[in-house]
Amino acid sequence: MAAEKGATVRTAGGVALKKPSTFQQYKTLLRKDLEQEFRTKEMLTSMGIYALLVIIVYGAALAQTSQTTDILQMSGGLLWALIVFTSLLGLNRSFAHEKEQGCLEGILLVPMDRSVVFLAKATSNLLFLLVVEVVAVPLFYFFFLTTTTPSESFWLLVVPLLVGTVGVAGIGTLLSTITINTRGKDVMLAVLFIPLIFPLLYACVSATTAAIVGAEGYADVMLTSLALAGGYDVIMILASWVLYDFVISA
Repeated sequence: MAAEKGATVRTAGGVALKKPSTFQQYKTLLRKDLEQEFRTKEMLTSMGIYALLVIIVYGAALAQTSQTTDILQMSGGLLWALIVFTSLLGLNRSFAHEKEQGCLEGILLVPMDRSVVFLAKATSNLLFLLVVEVVAVPLFYFFFLTTTTPSESFWLLVVPLLVGTVGVAGIGTLLSTITINTRGKDVMLAVLFIPLIFPLLYACVSATTAAIVGAEGYADVMLTSLALAGGYDVIMILASWVLYDFVISA
């Protein structure tokens, strides 16, 4: 017999079963992703190594620049380029296990709202990106900012990093689902992802640079940029949540 959400179902043997709530389904899917990743560490390891390699390339490129180059003014853009490139690598792997082992088809057979799949996957992607940033940002500071004097507001860069990473995880989850079955999905994801997050990227770079440099009026620049980034996050994540049922079922 059919059952409403949270209702009790009686089987032919008289056993009473309770349909899991939406929150329980979300926790189950999220726990699956976390346990799988922390068992293999494939995504975190590859993202961490890639972030380190990007920093090395930055070092090689900037080693030939003039000593008068203002690294503080460039640091916001360099840091976010590092995050975006690293995120692309992780997002490409976000559905790898489900696709390779046929788990995605099994998940789709479960009678539940497809938006729960989106929320669980976006949350796991967000957590993985934050873990990598916890390692990559101190490395970036050590290699490029120890020879300069960042402002006292340097610690405020945590806010644009968090706001931007939320948007990257949400939008990236939708786009990685769209490209999962396409040829050349790595290139296709980048082609879709970078133009779509450009407004978010621009706002977060502005807020991050304002926090690092801390020039006069930096607070106004930060607040304006964070308001734009936050509004973009809300609109795009809501749109991704609404569209996800159609995308994953296509």
